[in-house]
Amino acid sequence: MSTKTPTSLHVVLFPFMAKGHMIPLFQLARILLHRNVAVTLFTTPANHPFVTASLSGTQTTVIPIPFPDNIPGVPSGVESVDKLSSMSLFFPFASSTKSMQPYFEKIVQTLIPAVTFMVTDGFFDWTLESANKFSIPRLVYYGMSNFSITVTAVVAQNANLFNGKSENDKVVVPEFPWMKVTRNELDDVSSGRDVNSQFAEWMHDMILATRKSYGLVTNSFFELEPEYSNYWNMKYGPKSWSIGPFCADQTLTKTESLFSQKSSWMIWLDKKLELGSSVLYVAFGSQAEISLDQIQEIKLALEKSEVNFLWVMRKGVKESTLGFGDGFEERVKEKGIVVREWVNQREILEHEIVKGFLSHCGWNSTLESICAAVPILAWPLSAEQPLNAKFVTEEIKIGLRVETCDGSVKGFVKWEELEKKVKELMEGVIGKEMRKKVKEISDAAVKAVEHGGSSWRSLNELIEELQAKSIVA
Repeated sequence: MSTKTPTSLHVVLFPFMAKGHMIPLFQLARILLHRNVAVTLFTTPANHPFVTASLSGTQTTVIPIPFPDNIPGVPSGVESVDKLSSMSLFFPFASSTKSMQPYFEKIVQTLIPAVTFMVTDGFFDWTLESANKFSIPRLVYYGMSNFSITVTAVVAQNANLFNGKSENDKVVVPEFPWMKVTRNELDDVSSGRDVNSQFAEWMHDMILATRKSYGLVTNSFFELEPEYSNYWNMKYGPKSWSIGPFCADQTLTKTESLFSQKSSWMIWLDKKLELGSSVLYVAFGSQAEISLDQIQEIKLALEKSEVNFLWVMRKGVKESTLGFGDGFEERVKEKGIVVREWVNQREILEHEIVKGFLSHCGWNSTLESICAAVPILAWPLSAEQPLNAKFVTEEIKIGLRVETCDGSVKGFVKWEELEKKVKELMEGVIGKEMRKKVKEISDAAVKAVEHGGSSWRSLNELIEELQAKSIVA
């Protein structure tokens, strides 16, 4: 029997190669280091510079392992989802990661001190086999809320829920009768639209690997979604350990920027603060694919609304595809700016002049908005974002929903609707009430990660449990 001291705890983190998956685990690395846990983080060669820059000043060991360079449609050297030319390449990109398994295993078994546990992305189902090979507990990170994983599981378990229903017909969610969902608010596999494809098979393998893993690490806090956290842990599993939100943890520096000098957009926000002009932050994530026609409606809505705005475009999208040659930026230069670089979103949201967020409702963005006490104008585009939007607008009521022309989740949005909702959020009574509500939730988030808070206790319990397990091993 071997014995290990608390300082010998060693975790392996392996995030999926997408900014929205990587950045939260960078934050988790800092939190675990603060708890005297040694951290080794795996990534790929092309992502290595971004990872090391993000974790500079920490004792994190960063190890790059080879990524396949023969994926159909994906140029050699493209090793991150945000650099894919189209999201149609997501599945071949994600499913190809299994080729990294032998490199991963070869290094894991040589690490000193020996690995106590690993936290790997849910998309890396193959890491369960690696973990079992070396008797290492594997915890799964999906970057999703307890609400989303629970509602998705309940719907998937009720296979006949949408029988005879159209894509946009609302049905009551079993176990949560106050909630209604449509097929369009769920992924194709969970809603029963896709059951036989290679993608569906990959999803099923991923879910099965999750169920056989030690637990889930969830970037959330109990007080935010108690019903769904309890339901998941009572009915499904493995146990979800809510230890966030990571962005509220004060062990992190307030705004971890990759830049040594203040950026032009932060200087612009400072000037708006001097003028007392509230700003709407607009961003749809690094993976959003928005049509030219839809971009034109967004531009028109922002211009007509006359609100101040900071709009971050997806980096790498060609100017010619966006229709920005019409003088839009010149016309709105007194009110708004368009940024085409990677930004520290947390830093922007924390700026005191930012009073609203037009968002795709990715879970990271949702949490960062909550932590910064900024209400959301929800415009979900893909993945579990429709469920996050439902949570924001219907469950905790800190946001408004952008309505599409046909009432569907992924339909077209006209400028008149967007202008109306932007004004409601930024200037209306509803927006003012939501700012009060989100401030209350933001305060609760900070308390959750502070000493003695629910997330602080949950992380302590997890570390102690894994420590005890490693001593017995």
